[in-house]
Amino acid sequence: MVLSLASCVSVRSSSSSSSLLLLSRLLPSLLLLAALLACPGPAGGCPARCECSVPTRSVSCHRRRMLTVPEGVPIETRLLDLSKNRLRSLAPQNFSQLQQLEDLDLSANLLASVEPGSFRAQPRLRTLILRGNQLTLLPRGALAGLGELRALDLSQNKLVVLLDGAFEEQRRLETLELSDNQLVFMAPRAFAGLLSLRQLALERCNLSAVPGQALAQLRALETLRLSQLANVAEVPPHAFRNMPRLRHLTLERLPLLEALPSPAFLGLNLTTLAVTQTNLSAVPALGHLRHLALLNLSHSRVRVLRAGGLRGLARLEELHLRSAALERVEPDAFLGAPSLRLLDVSSNRLATLERSAFPEGHDLSLRALRIGRNPLVCDCRLRWLLQRAPPLLHAPATTDKRNPATTTPDDAPPECAAPASLAAKTLREVWSDAQLARLVVCTKPRVIAVATQPVQVEEGQRAWLNYSAIGFL
Repeated sequence: MVLSLASCVSVRSSSSSSSLLLLSRLLPSLLLLAALLACPGPAGGCPARCECSVPTRSVSCHRRRMLTVPEGVPIETRLLDLSKNRLRSLAPQNFSQLQQLEDLDLSANLLASVEPGSFRAQPRLRTLILRGNQLTLLPRGALAGLGELRALDLSQNKLVVLLDGAFEEQRRLETLELSDNQLVFMAPRAFAGLLSLRQLALERCNLSAVPGQALAQLRALETLRLSQLANVAEVPPHAFRNMPRLRHLTLERLPLLEALPSPAFLGLNLTTLAVTQTNLSAVPALGHLRHLALLNLSHSRVRVLRAGGLRGLARLEELHLRSAALERVEPDAFLGAPSLRLLDVSSNRLATLERSAFPEGHDLSLRALRIGRNPLVCDCRLRWLLQRAPPLLHAPATTDKRNPATTTPDDAPPECAAPASLAAKTLREVWSDAQLARLVVCTKPRVIAVATQPVQVEEGQRAWLNYSAIGFL
């Protein structure tokens, strides 16, 4: 470079010290100018129809109707957005020069295949989005070279099967999205190699059974969503074995699921369990889940909360049984759940919720009760709710980030369905109006008249006794 520069600069052969001094001052600036001309910055190499940002080293070719990966993407690019184009296939040469790439978005294209080795030149890639394409198969080696990948989105494709070793090199992958595919089979070792996977979403596909063998490879998994699996009719024992770190499990919209045997969750240390929009008719025995803090059984066919049905759930803080078929809550129904703070039994068929459902002192931990949209009979059995301080009713709706299905933004205040004098009145109105409150004051039943006519019956027959009484049961 110095020789080339010297050929372009004319210097007189004078020994004048001033000329030498001037040259010595100009030489660093001239060398820098030559270097810049020889190595143009990334701003000088942006593909046509794309937008390039030098500070962020990003290139956006979003929605440009491209049929192929554009040429001329700067080699320093870290983020490349090729979403919503018309790409149909990927080959190794498409990204061979982009070794600094960290985030690649190929969503909403027409990709039907990914050749093995297509991403081998991207050792630094951390996020790969292939959502919304036409992929039917992920061949072994399609993700070869992506050892640093952290997040992979394959949702909204047409994947039918997952083969053994499909993710064998993704040892640092933490999040995997597989929802909205046509999966009918997952090989036993489809997830082999995913040693760091923490979150897996497997929703809206055609699996006929919980893929227990494949899931057993995910020993680091913390959150699992199995949703809208219309062909799954049961959760077999040990369906989630070898998953010691699993904390949040969602089984949602399984219309064929009618029972949930206790062994299905053996070996787990769940803190959140949501089994919603199913045909479950009874609360499953979950006493062995000693760390469970949130249980959601909403949108089911559970009719009765049995006495002691929550025994062993000492750390349970929230129970959601919203929009089920609940008709009765037995005495001591919450025995064994002394930490319960939020109870949601709204939109059911409850006529009452008696104080006896909570063992002595257990109701003191309760902070919020959602019981709206039930045909409540406002008699003395509900008096304990009106006397609680602080009040249980009308607690503000909350959103649980771990399980959005528990969000209830439109909770209606509980209203009386009977007696007729209180119909359509809210419990809050009854409590605040002294004239109405007297109607729910308990009076011990007392017989005031008994008929004295003798009656003779045979064993096993019915006998009718006429009497009059006053008071409330």
